[in-house]
Order: sequence, then structure tokens, then C-alpha cells
Amino acid sequence: VSFSDPLRQFFESHNPTQGMGQGHDRGTQYRSGIYPATSEQRRLAHAALKAYQGALTAKGHPAITTEISDEPVTFFYAEDYHQQYLAKPGNRQYCSAAPTGVAMP
Repeated sequence: VSFSDPLRQFFESHNPTQGMGQGHDRGTQYRSGIYPATSEQRRLAHAALKAYQGALTAKGHPAITTEISDEPVTFFYAEDYHQQYLAKPGNRQYCSAAPTGVAMP
């Protein structure tokens, strides 16, 4: 799997133009962010954002607000009950992530 594969999934599975939130869920914990581990991943993330922005703009969507970190960040796993949250029965109704429906070019 190349880093481009999860980038495509990332951009297509939520609305990256909503700033600090997704749907009705608001706050920094709902922001759209990419935290690359290497300079090559960072380069690919910026290229993917640029490509997806072009596709979104062509469909009338606003600017992408996804942050791409230029600095290393410490990753923390969420609690067990948050892992694979959307795959758990009955939880999909609580997810406000509303993909744009625009494909990554």
C-alpha cells in the first residue's frame, strides 16, 4: 500500500472543507488533519490536497481546511471504545462526517 492510497480514502471519506468540525460535531477533536511521519509523506499530502482542491472547486465546494503538520506530532490511540467506532452496531447514526461525493482525481 502506498501512502497515496490512504490519502485518497482520507479525502473521499469526509468533508475536508468544514474547519473545526464535521457536520453538527464541532471542536478541535473533529478537525481534518494529516500528520505525516516523513518529508515524502508530507510532499504527497500537499500534492493530494492540491489535486483534491481542484476537483472540489470544479464542483463548487469551498477551500479545504485540512491541516498538514510540518512538525512531528505525538500520536495517542483513543480509548478502546472509540476504536473502529463506525463499524460497531448502531454507531453510524451518530457520525456527522458527510463526504462531498467528489472523487480524488
